[in-house]
Amino acid sequence: MRIVVTGASGQLGTDVVLLLQGENHDVLGCTRNNLNITDLEQCKKVIGTFLPEAVIHCAAYTAVDAAETDIDKAYQVNAVGTRNIAIASEQVGAKMIYISTDYVFNGRSELPYQEYDNTDPQGVYGKSKRAGELLVQNLSSRYFIVRTSWVYGLHGNNFVKTMLRLGQEKPSLQVVHDQKGSPTYTVDLAEFLLELVQTDKYGIYHASNSGECTWFEFAEAIFEEALNMGFNMIAKPEPCTTEQFPRPAPRPFNSVMDHLSIRINGLTDLRPWREGLHHYLIILSSIQS
Repeated sequence: MRIVVTGASGQLGTDVVLLLQGENHDVLGCTRNNLNITDLEQCKKVIGTFLPEAVIHCAAYTAVDAAETDIDKAYQVNAVGTRNIAIASEQVGAKMIYISTDYVFNGRSELPYQEYDNTDPQGVYGKSKRAGELLVQNLSSRYFIVRTSWVYGLHGNNFVKTMLRLGQEKPSLQVVHDQKGSPTYTVDLAEFLLELVQTDKYGIYHASNSGECTWFEFAEAIFEEALNMGFNMIAKPEPCTTEQFPRPAPRPFNSVMDHLSIRINGLTDLRPWREGLHHYLIILSSIQS
């Protein structure tokens, strides 16, 4: 397939491009240097020239706390930029995958969120990503909206890398134990996106590694795996509450998403989060050694 990937230098976009190229797809990876997604005419020109069969829209404003004061920029990228990609994709008849987030929910549910539960974003980031979802639904006739959570990969900063760094620097480390979700390894998510984009099973999907944990439990697993692989971890994670770590943007207490659409459409679910973490750390340790 001919596929355009936006945000191609980002954490997820990099792995999506590498996977597509490895599977011999014809890929145009777009970064800020060669595509300003907030410029509609440029989006039309780039996508209209390449004539893709599909567009995987990974580019996003993801600074959750900064978005609380940088409101216009968050909406300019996540809403207007997504609108522009949707319009340009539709003009050439391309399918579109829009990467969204668990932050479109309020995080107060007792149960995992299903794809068609009511959304209720609490912060600017979540609201701007939900605006992007609505624009895709209104402007694209062939779309996949893929909500994911707690993403980490080899390319870019993330929670796993932060824990590895702090765990080798500090004697103790407090990690929030009252927020739960599902960590998602970018390689596993990219493989799901590749399977999805080759279908006509349009709609909304929740895609994260299977299972759930709190941030503290995630940190414990990171430390345990890292120690087994020879990382010099001197810290011991200690549980704390969200109240002990106030942040500008509200955090969802429950980010766990049920993979209803994956199941009922007969697609391949992502492996358990602990397996994804183990695979990630093996690769990371081999790069660093």
